[in-house]
Amino acid sequence: MLAASAPEAASALLGWTLLVDGVGGVIVEAEAYAQDDPASHSYGGRTPRNASMFGPPARLYVYRSYGVHWCANVVCGPVGVGSAVLLRALEPTHGLARMRQRRGVAAERLLCAGPGRLAQALGLTGAHDGARLDRPPFRLVPPARPVDPVATPRVGITRASERPWRYVVRGSGWTSRGRPPA
Repeated sequence: MLAASAPEAASALLGWTLLVDGVGGVIVEAEAYAQDDPASHSYGGRTPRNASMFGPPARLYVYRSYGVHWCANVVCGPVGVGSAVLLRALEPTHGLARMRQRRGVAAERLLCAGPGRLAQALGLTGAHDGARLDRPPFRLVPPARPVDPVATPRVGITRASERPWRYVVRGSGWTSRGRPPA
């Protein structure tokens, strides 16, 4: 599942539960970024900042967005190919008190709706860049039931925004922007 093209991996990650030290929830929104994609951090080639994006798969690529928020991506391409899936939103299900403390908000809807909020709620920072998802403190739990993914254009970017590489769980109320079709 994680050793796939970025769009395939983004769609396949929906419905999985991501836990960091027991805190997390169900992935309901993800965006794909590939090396031939002008919106991708890997588009210009490998650099010290994006090195973990070039594999191996099933690791995190964590970066600081505009010097403000940490954002977490799941690396999905083979070694040497820069591709990853940006985790945009979770439905919070585990460790909500800890998430509220980290985020400084009480509203469940605001805990993990958006990549910066999600990383903050899970306690993810640059120290997690390159970390393996198959080892503690991480745990990926497969979906209990199939989900219905919806592909939409990506949001919050200016290059290649028309690509339908944002994937959301149909009908989820936990996504970062707009409720997907029911």
